[in-house]
Amino acid sequence: MSTLLTPPLAAQTTPAQAKPVSSVPSAARPGDTREARRPNFLVIVADDLGWSDLGAFGGEIATPNLDALATSGVRFTGFHTAPTCSPTRSMLLSGVDNHEAGLGSMAESLGPTQIGHAGYEGYLNDRVASIAELLQQGGYRTLMSGKWHLGLTPERGPAARGFERSFALLQGLGNHFGEDQDGAWKKAKANSVYRDDGKVVRFPIGRYSADYFADRLIGFLDEGASDGRPFFAYLPFTTPHWPMQAPAEVIAKYKGRYDAGYEVLRADRLKRQKELGLVALDQQPHAPDGVKAWDSLTPEQKAIESRKMEVYAAMVDRMDQNVGRVIDELKRTGRYEDTVIVFLADNGPEGSEIDAPFQVRGVPDGAKMLGIDNRLENIGKATSYVGYGAGWAQANSSPSWLVKGYPTEGGTRVTAFASGKGVVGNRIARGYLSVTDVAPTLLDLAGLSQPASFRGRSILPFEGHSLVPVLEDKAAEVRSPSEPVGTELFYRRALRKGDWKAVYLPKTGSAYPRDGAGEGKWQLFNLATDPAESTDLASNHADKLAELVSDWDSYARTKGVVLPVPPAEAATKPGA
Repeated sequence: MSTLLTPPLAAQTTPAQAKPVSSVPSAARPGDTREARRPNFLVIVADDLGWSDLGAFGGEIATPNLDALATSGVRFTGFHTAPTCSPTRSMLLSGVDNHEAGLGSMAESLGPTQIGHAGYEGYLNDRVASIAELLQQGGYRTLMSGKWHLGLTPERGPAARGFERSFALLQGLGNHFGEDQDGAWKKAKANSVYRDDGKVVRFPIGRYSADYFADRLIGFLDEGASDGRPFFAYLPFTTPHWPMQAPAEVIAKYKGRYDAGYEVLRADRLKRQKELGLVALDQQPHAPDGVKAWDSLTPEQKAIESRKMEVYAAMVDRMDQNVGRVIDELKRTGRYEDTVIVFLADNGPEGSEIDAPFQVRGVPDGAKMLGIDNRLENIGKATSYVGYGAGWAQANSSPSWLVKGYPTEGGTRVTAFASGKGVVGNRIARGYLSVTDVAPTLLDLAGLSQPASFRGRSILPFEGHSLVPVLEDKAAEVRSPSEPVGTELFYRRALRKGDWKAVYLPKTGSAYPRDGAGEGKWQLFNLATDPAESTDLASNHADKLAELVSDWDSYARTKGVVLPVPPAEAATKPGA
């Protein structure tokens, strides 16, 4: 058994149970002590952030604002999401599994076997009510600025799903400095669409995404300064999602910082994680997969790879600066002390090789048609379009296995923490937690109950559990060891049950490279002793594996999982 620097919190505490579904309309419960002064909520989402990027989680990037929130609050080392962004966002806002909420797969990646099935609508469907809708009905002022990725049409946008004020990027990504809305980008169907309170608008060309999203949220907060209602503010950044772009002055801060390569970064971060008590002192990382040794690269290749990581670090840095601006606004207006802040990444870091929007990959001169210039001296500017690749991504997800797109720990265990009103801070919580737990937690803290129906339609009850016992340091986790939690995406599957986890990765074909990572069969890991998923125990614990595979089959039937065409027959088109 691994030895931790600090012991697990309340490891023997009986897990809290799921909050019961009430048929009473979503409103403050009579006599509830929170009714008189209910908390505000600020939920911040980082896009494709690595588990160790923040200083509070072992990183070297300058993130003082997020670090201050994280270390004064409770850091979660076992918080899990879906393997990619829109499925995670559907679970975050609905509190139910993505296969039921409408994002059984990403809208960009729906296969022929999935189209038309319930749960695969490609948008947040009507089987759920969003947490914004429930809080708005319960008397909250609801605000959003940032990435939506849960529906493109007016009736599926944030203005129609409970947000009183919203500025939203509808798709999964966009140029961080804005892009041509009428010419080549639109012709290639690679342009981004923004809605301001439901009305299509243009993003101001030249403004940086994180800056403008923060501007708009601060503006919404200012507008409600005299409003007596508590607020729910949702700030889903598009940083540090590809394309790797950032303001030049921030990139300059990291010049030369990553010249030693991703193996060195990986080792340095793991060392700091141990010093911070985030991982065991004897923790070994999973071996990197599909990564060329740094020393095997040419000087020109090293220069390009270093530059990509410099830009990535600048993106995280700039996001942190904007979080600081929002926090300063809350303090200036006297609302900080009454606010609960939740921060999370939407999935693990992106490890794909990216040099153009997916809509034009493989199209002759597609990148040239869009004016993309990926020369070394241009990387990071508005006209460049790159990702940062498998080496840096696996350094940033270390010590876990793999990256975004995979149901392994590297793809689904993410940076997350909570701080603020009512949160017992200055500690680390190590239990297994889920993104589906956020919505029931906010409703619980607001003194509200989930109704059985919303606007005349039945809605699915929460599958997540309230994290209030964890926030109050009364429990380490909210699930019993016998509760199975399944996931599936791109034909890849996993089932977690207590410390045991079964994983199925195909050998060939999928939305992402590195298909050799899979065995084409179910594997079994004990995360209590092997959190890096390095040792397959399937042959030693055949009965346990059979139990978990049976649990996954039950999960798939219950949630309506529809597997795509097997990857050996047809590759899934990559999305955002």
